Amino acid sequence: MPANKQRPPFRAEHLGSLLRPTELIEKRLKLDDKKALEIAKDDELHALEDSAINDIVKLQLDLGYHAINDGEYRRHQFWGTFFPNLEGFEEIMNPEWEMFRMYVPDTAAFTETGHKPGETIVCTGKIKHAGSAYLSDWNYLKKIVPADKVKDLKITLAAPEWYHLRYKKGRAYPKEVYATDAEYFDDIAKAYQTELQLLYDNGCRNVTIDDPNLAYFCDEKMIAGFKADGEDADALLDSYIKLYNDCVSSRPSDMHLGIHLCRGNFAYSKHFSEGGYDRIATKLFNDIDIDTYFLEYDTARAGNFEPLKELPPHKNIVLGVITSKFPELEDLEATRNRVFQAADIIAKGAGQTREEALKRIGVSPQCGFASHHLGNAVTREDMIAKLKLVRALADSIWPGEP
Repeated sequence: MPANKQRPPFRAEHLGSLLRPTELIEKRLKLDDKKALEIAKDDELHALEDSAINDIVKLQLDLGYHAINDGEYRRHQFWGTFFPNLEGFEEIMNPEWEMFRMYVPDTAAFTETGHKPGETIVCTGKIKHAGSAYLSDWNYLKKIVPADKVKDLKITLAAPEWYHLRYKKGRAYPKEVYATDAEYFDDIAKAYQTELQLLYDNGCRNVTIDDPNLAYFCDEKMIAGFKADGEDADALLDSYIKLYNDCVSSRPSDMHLGIHLCRGNFAYSKHFSEGGYDRIATKLFNDIDIDTYFLEYDTARAGNFEPLKELPPHKNIVLGVITSKFPELEDLEATRNRVFQAADIIAKGAGQTREEALKRIGVSPQCGFASHHLGNAVTREDMIAKLKLVRALADSIWPGEP
């Protein structure tokens, strides 16, 4: 059995995106009519980002966090610009709705509220890694922290199936470029392998992939949509799991890899889907070759802890039991008891004691505070209070541990 990886993950974690300062939000709004790669080249925006990142890194250090990141301040939304940076992908403006699977939760939500579904990136040719989308962000981050902390820093990546699930069958790529999903996924995987190696070669040892898509397979409305279209949602999930494993198949053994699932976290705290992990737990925890799961567990829409009995003994879980969506603070003692409840279920499934299971657990908010650059319905002071609560919760369960 593989060994359990620790440090990372840490007892107190956050998911990556943090509230932006007003001047950064306002500058991005002025660039809203431009494509993602054009925005990324704006010098005035870069200067604002640098200053804001310096401040948010100091805040994380002051609050006692170890898996520090740049707050995702260089991103419009949490997934960044990995896909438009690949050869073979292009961003299109004002896409036609008929190309989308309207039952995929975030697509349906955008339709209801009159928003376009973020950047619409489509495959137009053979996919090839043509230079890292994340490396410059990583190199800036690592130069502003003490050298002994670089190994703990975290970078978050887009999900490999991000621009596949949302599109109708046959619309994710031209049939003259790729005959099958398998061919398309093969080139996606090669691009991820290259990206992970580049990050590793530059000192990165801690990566989390943000993936609401996998949590959408817990949503019965989406499953019904696939059935109505004559598609097999379970077979599609299996293909995504294979894609994941191909993406990470060559990662170095000392690179920690996590995956974060939530049910949507759009501007002003909007969520997209509901449903417990029961439907996907066995495959999610056993079939994907990753080290740590960061799971939404702040409300009843994520279900109960029972699916955690499927977690193998060599894998970790970070429980997202503090909400980033609203300012009210959770009761520390009640939340601590929830962590113990989860630990008991994990222990029973793995044949361990509660104490042994707790060694594989951490705590965090259920998602970021600004998955979209406009941010959630909380203030900076609210965010700091939540981050302090996460740290206090971790200290109450694992005193003296990072």
